[in-house]
Amino acid sequence: MSDDTRNVGTPDRDRINVHEAYELQYWTNALGVSADELRAAVDAVGPVAAKVRQHLGK
Repeated sequence: MSDDTRNVGTPDRDRINVHEAYELQYWTNALGVSADELRAAVDAVGPVAAKVRQHLGK
């Protein structure tokens, strides 16, 4: 069975996957940051949304 890219589900609100375009779009909008800023934050503190928010001061 092939992947249906139209059926992506909802992003996991506890973790940030910067390798999925729909999650990257969701989180950059939700946090008001650029994709590069989000990737840097995830690199610094890991993918847990609460830690990323804290790191970004959100």
